[in-house]
Amino acid sequence: MQTAVSVEAQPGHPDTPAPVQACLRCTMLGAAHPPRWPLGRGAPGSSLLAFGLISLLLGLCQSVENKCSSSNAATCTRCLALGPECGWCTQEDFMVDSLENERCDTVINLKSKGCRADSIEHPSAQLQTVSSKEASSQVTPAEVSAQLRPGASVNFLLRIQRLEKYPLDLYYLVDVSASMIASIEKLNAIGSDLSQKMLAFSPDIRFGFGSFVDKPVSPFISIHPERLKNQCSVYNKNCMPPHGFIHVLSLTNNITHFKEIVSKQKISGNIDDPEGAFDAMLQAAVCHKEIGWRKEAKRLIILMTDQTSHLALDSKLAGIVTPNDGKCHLKDNVYTRASDLEHPSLGLLGEKLVDNHIYGLFAVRGSAFNWYKDLLPLLPGTVAKKLDATTSNIKNVVVEAYQALLSETKIQVDNPMKGISVNITAICPDGSRRSGIEGCRNVQSNDKVLFNVSVTMDSCDVEGGHNYIILKPIGFNETAKIKIHRSCTCQCNNPLRHKDKCVTEVHPDCPGVPCTDSNCSSGEKEPQSENCKQSPSDSECSGRGTCLCGKCYCSKTKLGKIYGKYCEMDNFSCPYNLGKLCSGNGECNNGNCKCHSGWEGDRCQCSSSKKHCMDSNGLICSGRGSCICGKCECTNDKSFGPLCQYCSGCSNTCTDNWCVLFFFFYQQSEVL
Repeated sequence: MQTAVSVEAQPGHPDTPAPVQACLRCTMLGAAHPPRWPLGRGAPGSSLLAFGLISLLLGLCQSVENKCSSSNAATCTRCLALGPECGWCTQEDFMVDSLENERCDTVINLKSKGCRADSIEHPSAQLQTVSSKEASSQVTPAEVSAQLRPGASVNFLLRIQRLEKYPLDLYYLVDVSASMIASIEKLNAIGSDLSQKMLAFSPDIRFGFGSFVDKPVSPFISIHPERLKNQCSVYNKNCMPPHGFIHVLSLTNNITHFKEIVSKQKISGNIDDPEGAFDAMLQAAVCHKEIGWRKEAKRLIILMTDQTSHLALDSKLAGIVTPNDGKCHLKDNVYTRASDLEHPSLGLLGEKLVDNHIYGLFAVRGSAFNWYKDLLPLLPGTVAKKLDATTSNIKNVVVEAYQALLSETKIQVDNPMKGISVNITAICPDGSRRSGIEGCRNVQSNDKVLFNVSVTMDSCDVEGGHNYIILKPIGFNETAKIKIHRSCTCQCNNPLRHKDKCVTEVHPDCPGVPCTDSNCSSGEKEPQSENCKQSPSDSECSGRGTCLCGKCYCSKTKLGKIYGKYCEMDNFSCPYNLGKLCSGNGECNNGNCKCHSGWEGDRCQCSSSKKHCMDSNGLICSGRGSCICGKCECTNDKSFGPLCQYCSGCSNTCTDNWCVLFFFFYQQSEVL
């Protein structure tokens, strides 16, 4: 006989069996709107379906751990730190007859146990757009505000759209060492031609110019008196003095003036192959006022050279050990700190290029091109192009490089916050998905690139610091700000709310002994606090837990597990051997390995067995030494051998001469 069953499996529903209600609470942790499963009145096989559903849910219930209720969290703050699914009941008369900690649980469970909705502390993650720029903006939204609690995440879409024919600032940074004289002469002729070619990208272009050689100190330049007068004497030319960086011409749209300045440029010289390119490039990036970078323009530094660049540690060859501070040091357009600040590291240079919204083009002649090409992954927003032997292709190189840079849309996370992780996925116009730093390629000016931004709060135990994160689209002069607000404290801690409970009413280990707010939340002494110490001089719970009603509740840490009656044990702070804590042969107690039976040593790496130290007569180390870690260490100065079995002068049957001779041959055999 078939029975028609109609069940709406919902927690708290009067017709839902108790086991199913319990399991639903277990499997739908934190669900605001639990799903409904109508089984259909009179449907064939509905009894079997109902039985199968109940079995499935009970199976899931056994496999899913409710970390909220199983944590024994005794304070509201600790409960909320367990994860976004956990809530805390502040209701005064909640579970008044229970001796167990029941205030921390999932919201569904708390409601089913009788806690009123308005008495449940359960801050949710929220996201709000604080401001939005005009429709012509390239990056929207410009700012969002995220309210987070431990374990919670928020997501939003960031839209980036490049505007057509954006103003463009081109700054030529040229290596003026003697070998570059032909390239400098060619640069003099490209101003007007390049301006015409770049009209496809921008009708408003400005040109600037700067020169560099190297740090003007030995061993980068010759300090011979004759060479100091003229570094180019070997070329039979009269050179200008070597310099780290000279800003020659601020950005201008006067092409005639640009050509005049370049035509007057003199060469210089140094004695080693690498140049001070990165030193000069950083100064050109950060000296806004001097260079004349416009806020509204795309910015491109074109670095022309035929040699590699010195890196940070190279400066020590000249005794320069002060790290580059990444600041502008121009006086009368000359870099004044070239002789006492190190060359910038790649990380610092990349950071300053991104911070100042600058693209970089390495226009390189000769074999040094491959060196710059290999560095591109470390310098966001840069591209390398090869110049031909006569530098005649410089116009095409600039156009192609700028077009390639504009077609890439990438994002870098700046100003990161401790305890907050940011994950960015680019949703490209062609449908592909990549990480934010990889970004999208072949993006056209009318294409919109979307970035899915996920912000997660990992922990609350972070003090001080800033409260915002910056998302920087590389090469764009606009950014997006994410303001972070941490929900790490409970409203029930408000002194105006006297009837709310932020701590457990009672505890199973001390029934009838009240845990007052002052005792349990602030850690002040209570009658049973001494039960939380191994000795009177020790800290409560070894300083790694909270003492509540005479019992230690150990802190949680990502490093591993803390346990023991006094939180004195853990599985992470002791020495490792062969990749295992205490060699896998002991437990970690207050930073020291407590070895299992049969093992010894500070890492429990040694077997305590003496069998490998026993000679044929049953003596340990022949009676002349100690067995340490399974090997004999001879304590008699005259004894030697694996078991200390040999000894010069120890036996009356052997003369000193014979024993010395035997000892000599034994040593030789050991060497062989």
